[in-house]
Amino acid sequence: MKTEIIKNANQVIAKFSGRLDTAAAVQTAEDVQPLQEVSNSEIILDCSDLEYISSSGLRIFLSIRKDAAAHGSKVIVSNINADIRQVFMMTGFISLFEIR
Repeated sequence: MKTEIIKNANQVIAKFSGRLDTAAAVQTAEDVQPLQEVSNSEIILDCSDLEYISSSGLRIFLSIRKDAAAHGSKVIVSNINADIRQVFMMTGFISLFEIR
C-alpha cells in the first residue's frame, strides 16, 4: 500500500495505491496524518489505484472526514472502482462522502 499527499493552492490530494487492508492500515493512518491539519480546503481522496478497502481502511476515511469537518474542509472521494463503490454502498459510506 502506498499513500502520496499532494498539496495544491486550494486542495490537498491523497492518492492511494494498492490494498488498504488491516495490515496496511497502521502505516496508512500515519501517512494521512498531515490531512488532520488541513483547513478550509478540499481534500480529495484519489482512489484510482486503490484495489481494495477493508473496514480498517473505511475507519481511516471516516477519521479524515471527521477532522476535515472540524477544520472547515470538505472531503471528496474520487475514482473508485466498482468493487469499492459496492463496499461504500453496503456500508452507507456512499451517503457520507461526495463521490466523483
